[in-house]
Amino acid sequence: MNEQARQVTMKGNPLTLLGKELSVGERAPEVELLDNNLNAVPLSSFKGKVTVISAVPSLDTPVCDMETRRFNIEAGKLGDDVVILTVSMDLPFAQKRWCGAAGVDKVRTLSDHRSAGFGEAFGVLIKELRLLARAVFVLDREGTVRYRQLVKEVADEPDYDAVIDAVKSYI
Repeated sequence: MNEQARQVTMKGNPLTLLGKELSVGERAPEVELLDNNLNAVPLSSFKGKVTVISAVPSLDTPVCDMETRRFNIEAGKLGDDVVILTVSMDLPFAQKRWCGAAGVDKVRTLSDHRSAGFGEAFGVLIKELRLLARAVFVLDREGTVRYRQLVKEVADEPDYDAVIDAVKSYI
């Protein structure tokens, strides 16, 4: 498996990412994730919509919480042609509990806990922690990566304005 040493840090400590780095212009790999009811959801099921994928380490951490709440607000402004997904290694039950407690109803949470297939395919699986690095991908309606933001320090939030600008250019 392809390893990308020292691509991200957590509180300044370097971490290793597993998988091939996904580049802008590439077709998004086909992966299956689990929804909050343990149903398999293929990434291709979102074809036809502009898709934002927000990869986070865990919804039960402050930065991931803030990020997902912020994207939930943005989702309400972007319309029906855009879907925002938050993908983490959290169990689907934990994601469902978190969404209910946080009032998140416009972002769809999906779990990669079973196989880490998303993390490997998108090059954001942290070897040392078996968590996902903080990253945002914007896919066009055909499933091609049009924007990629890997947040270098896992404890930092992404550049929301850059993500939203990328989304708006494909609506």
